[in-house]
Amino acid sequence: MRRVLTIVLFALLPFVATAQMVIGGSEQEVEQSLRKFNQFFYYLDALYVDTVDHSSVTEEAIRAVLAELDPHSAYVTAEEMVDVENEFSGSFSGVGIEFDILNDTLSVVSTIAGGPSEQLGMVAGDKIIAIDSESAVGITQNDVRKRLRGPKGSVVELDVVRRGMKEPLRFRVVRDDIPIETVDAAYQIAPNIGYVKVNRFADNTMDELREAINKTGATEGLILDLRGNGGGLLTQAVEMGSFFLPAGKKVVSIEGRSVPKTNYGSELAGDYSKPRLVVLIDSSSASASEIVSGAVQDWDRGVLIGQPTYGKGLVQRQIPLSDNSAVRITVAHYYTPSGRAIQRPYENGKAEEYYIDHVRRSVDEHYRDSVNQNLPAYRTLNSGRTVYGGGGVEPDLYIPIDTTRNFAYWSALSGAGVINELVNVYLDEERGRLERRYPTFEAFVEGYSLPDDFQQRLIDLGEERGVAYNPDKVGNSLSDTAYLLKALVARKLWGTTEYYRIVHANEDPELDMAIDVICSPERYYELLAPPAE
Repeated sequence: MRRVLTIVLFALLPFVATAQMVIGGSEQEVEQSLRKFNQFFYYLDALYVDTVDHSSVTEEAIRAVLAELDPHSAYVTAEEMVDVENEFSGSFSGVGIEFDILNDTLSVVSTIAGGPSEQLGMVAGDKIIAIDSESAVGITQNDVRKRLRGPKGSVVELDVVRRGMKEPLRFRVVRDDIPIETVDAAYQIAPNIGYVKVNRFADNTMDELREAINKTGATEGLILDLRGNGGGLLTQAVEMGSFFLPAGKKVVSIEGRSVPKTNYGSELAGDYSKPRLVVLIDSSSASASEIVSGAVQDWDRGVLIGQPTYGKGLVQRQIPLSDNSAVRITVAHYYTPSGRAIQRPYENGKAEEYYIDHVRRSVDEHYRDSVNQNLPAYRTLNSGRTVYGGGGVEPDLYIPIDTTRNFAYWSALSGAGVINELVNVYLDEERGRLERRYPTFEAFVEGYSLPDDFQQRLIDLGEERGVAYNPDKVGNSLSDTAYLLKALVARKLWGTTEYYRIVHANEDPELDMAIDVICSPERYYELLAPPAE
């Protein structure tokens, strides 16, 4: 598998590193610091009373140095790099199943369409009892990944117990490339209006987005959901921004002490530069998401709805180290087309305060207003609307978070794994009956409701897992979230698009507003018009 040499947002930029390369302090200062550290390490190894774990000490030293810098420079272990490469390359080599571990048993939750396991006939509900003749009972999540993933073309044998069959089945699975999809959901939400939710920016994101738009029949407009999207590859953010913009429009520029100012955009008009566009954002929309939403706003190309974004306007370069680990070092700031810096204020070495500030901005409107009152103002490039820099991207239509609903008990059950476990057990028992009774998703939406005893089963399993049930504190939270349980059942039966369709139909004020705006051309263009004199 190729190495992912990225700038984390992420971006691919030229980088040359040599032992003699000194950009900051003088070469003499760098040599003195290295000599001092080498002396320390030598005497630590030679004189310390106990044996020193050199690898661990070195890693902690790197982390300690980075902790004194900005909050986004970071160290990535060799083990973590494997997952990073898979995530941003858009695929890995494996058997193609989604799994869960229930009562020490490895269960197949679903098979990936077209993947090697599905092609051999494995189905949801199968229990994997052995991997290459070695028992899988009591296996951990990490061990499952290690043993099921491997080089493309290699073979793994899985022994499977299936409901209704007396003897275990043996599957000889040839590992193949398994896509990691970045589009969570795509469907037509109104006549000729598409909805697409993108969870991150990876190598395959734009291919997925184009396919999703074609699938949804979004000829008149698109709702692009970037809520919860923490970013990814700069190259994909630039391509997505260009996809929505007319010819010759800048998407973003980056600049740093060692990185000359560079503008990114496209000379050609984007394939989706004319239909109406609404972008949903929230406090977890960061980095690459902010590049796209900032460009859309600066060029008055679409309407942003939701809450202010995270405010991560720093660019990290990911540099591989000799043991396959890596460091991500901040090398530049990025700026929207109008010149806005999106990065929130921070102090080097104070990452904890930085993240606390993010939480407070997310939940406390008064706090956010107080820290944002002196932000620099800019003008959008077509209509001259006022926008602000230095604190994330502000939506054109702000929808406050609903803090009146009580999700604490639901969150506790979910965090303890109770909800996922019970839904999986329920489907293990009822999948066949449900598939026969509801052959289509539409039939499921129309006719399905949770069993009468499901809520009590949740409460009982929660008590077993240490989640206490107090009716006075819980209130109506379980009945209020019944639609989420129905959505989870739909996800296990059909997929994430069907999950979101049920969620959206029950509770999503930002999406409701987006539909109202995009389905009303008069209101849509009024929001993007120049301010009245």
